[in-house]
Amino acid sequence: MVKKTCLVTGCAGFVGSHLTDALLRAGHNVVGVDNFFTGYEHNLAGFRNNPGFEFHKASITDKGLLEQLKGKHPDLDVIFQLAAIVSVPYSVEHPQLTMEVNYEASERMLSSAQRLGISTFVFAGSAAEYGDESRLPVLEEYADQATQLSPYGVAKFKSSALIRNSGFGCSLRFFNIFGPRQDPTSQYSGVISKFVDLGMACKKMVVYGDGKQTRDFIYVDDVVTSYLIAAGLDANGRGPLKGIFNVGTGKCTSVLELAETVADLTCAPKEIEFRPERAGDIKHSYADVSKISRSGFKAEVTFEGGLSRTLSWAAENKTWKCLCVIN
Repeated sequence: MVKKTCLVTGCAGFVGSHLTDALLRAGHNVVGVDNFFTGYEHNLAGFRNNPGFEFHKASITDKGLLEQLKGKHPDLDVIFQLAAIVSVPYSVEHPQLTMEVNYEASERMLSSAQRLGISTFVFAGSAAEYGDESRLPVLEEYADQATQLSPYGVAKFKSSALIRNSGFGCSLRFFNIFGPRQDPTSQYSGVISKFVDLGMACKKMVVYGDGKQTRDFIYVDDVVTSYLIAAGLDANGRGPLKGIFNVGTGKCTSVLELAETVADLTCAPKEIEFRPERAGDIKHSYADVSKISRSGFKAEVTFEGGLSRTLSWAAENKTWKCLCVIN
């Protein structure tokens, strides 16, 4: 395997820190960028002193950022663009900033990468690009007819379309990612991290609506694998992908089933607390993953296995009134 120097924007984030960790373990060098808007310094702890890692506190909105980094790291050849505003509600309140961070900065990064001769560009897309899509499983082309429901979804879609139309790089449209380092106290967290937080504190699961909403939950380790495949850095080394690819398990799990499973695995009460349905919640969503499957990707971590790993991490890294994880 040829050792690469990779840029990971958002390296202090939930997924970005896992990706950085994996790249360093595989022997690659990583140039990390984060401004700690949603990332955390403690997510860097496992690799901050790794000789193959160099951190730059910066924003992807900084003009000339890639040119500066390429000047300092001439062998920089792979870009993973993960940095973004990740909260849908925040994007609704700050649409202009969201467009600046999630689209305009990516547009500049893509253009600079092509001009500087970077070989590989991988963008973190989102299932939010599909809006309230009723056709299931969701195919990549459905986004072209969709009405995105938030500035976040619009910006991600515009970036994915730009990458596809440029013929350079790829966008990975991730469905519901979960795993260790996902902060349950953050307004940006997904339902799994919030349920884990409740379960570890021995509190009732809180479900909005009837709980029959379904999602495609994918564990963070499988997400990292998809990034490596997309960049041509996996064991098979088939080469960088081009275009847009869904990344999920291709299976759906109901929110109620999730709540019951977390309650079973922790000391949480078995009784579920139901609250009124939230406006704007999508009822059902799961990915058609046949396109990325042809590149060798398959989600390997089961839903139950991922939950167990996430709960174990939570028990080891938090102080709770109750640390009851049932094995």
